[in-house]
Amino acid sequence: MDRLTNIFSRYRSNTLAIDENGQTANYGDICEFSERIKSLDPQKKLVFCLSDNTLGSLVGYLSFLSAGWVPLMLDKNIDRKLLDDLISQYSPNYIWTAKNCIDTLTATSLNQEIFSYQLYRTESSKCISLNKQLALLLTTSGSTGSPKLVRISYSNILENAASIAKYLDINSQERPITTLPMYYSYGLSVIHSHILCGATILLTSRSIMEKEFWSMLKEQQASSIAGVPYTFEMLHRLRFERMNLPHLKTITQAGGKLNPKLVEYFANSCNISGKRFFVMYGQTEATARMSYLPSELVSLKPSSIGIAIPGGDFHLTDENGNEITLPNISGELLYKGANVSMGYAESILDLEKGDENKGLLYTGDIAHRDEDGLYYIVGRKKRFIKIFGNRVSLDAAEQLLKEIIGEVACVGVDDKLTVFITDPSKSEEVKRFISTKTGIHVSAFDIQVIKEIPKSSSGKVLYSQLHF
Repeated sequence: MDRLTNIFSRYRSNTLAIDENGQTANYGDICEFSERIKSLDPQKKLVFCLSDNTLGSLVGYLSFLSAGWVPLMLDKNIDRKLLDDLISQYSPNYIWTAKNCIDTLTATSLNQEIFSYQLYRTESSKCISLNKQLALLLTTSGSTGSPKLVRISYSNILENAASIAKYLDINSQERPITTLPMYYSYGLSVIHSHILCGATILLTSRSIMEKEFWSMLKEQQASSIAGVPYTFEMLHRLRFERMNLPHLKTITQAGGKLNPKLVEYFANSCNISGKRFFVMYGQTEATARMSYLPSELVSLKPSSIGIAIPGGDFHLTDENGNEITLPNISGELLYKGANVSMGYAESILDLEKGDENKGLLYTGDIAHRDEDGLYYIVGRKKRFIKIFGNRVSLDAAEQLLKEIIGEVACVGVDDKLTVFITDPSKSEEVKRFISTKTGIHVSAFDIQVIKEIPKSSSGKVLYSQLHF
């Protein structure tokens, strides 16, 4: 907490962020607002932040960190029932949200506001002692209906931010533009790694498919952009290689596996225009990032997640827990590092717990390492099925199919793989293609045509909504 406060104080006169309307906030605004927060309540408190990519949301969040409060980052447009369930489960002391967006909640305005965001006190009567190291709470990936949260410490945030800043060579002159929501761990890691260096965040809620996004990117001379696979699929459709973006220097991709052909496309486009393209891998449980593929290797190893971030370390283990030391043998990927979160929370009482992970994370991903020491994700531990005795990765099946069709999702049970697509004209082609590629009879595959592949706001497929 003190280290964060010192960072904000050091860059007090620097511009923290610029929004879509050209309004600005300085790092000094965090210093001042955090003092107001501590004066209001000097004890460690839990605050739900109903966030969006605006100045009020950002300054409030960072001020709570600096004041020692624990924010839970949530979407401002979160489903009301889910919000009520989370409030019931965790009994937050305060709620931070845009003005006039909380009229139906049982909460009292405290007249503490900044940049059109306001603080509300809840009627919570529960009182627990939050762990001293607990800094932040984030929802687990895909847990839109679950109260399960990831507990992140101050050290987790700072160590991961410093590591990212190191391999991306971030400095105070950087101007990243937001393409990801603030409540998403990847989007938040972009913020953390840049504020550590006193950089300026360009805040927008516009999507890359809107002309206003590109107008802001050009006018404010954005230096970097971060995206998930869906982002890059859209950039490809927009013919990114033809864009004249002289101030854009760095592009980063994470949040899921990007089709290797698209990796090669962006690597080549960036090489021609003098930009850097990084492929990264991470999980919320590791405070965002665990690996990166150096930009000079992206075109050579387009399927790889690269190497562990500075200060981190990877290991592979077989089904019996034995370490795999030989190359090109798949096993579960384990990660060690100071950015590994403290553990999970499923109720308010869990917020008292200390560090349960002790710097070790079982990722649940199946991977292998090549002769050069680079790692490759081949699927999720739980995303495997057996078809007629053959072990099949649902994730690998999706990647294969993306060679012939853009929108696709695979789910299944033993002896039946169901492929969801949105283009009815591709049904027979998809069935023949996957059968040929896997060598498994077509009877094992069921093709379902739906209007749209359900995805989260961060672009990840919501498999739980695919019924088969």
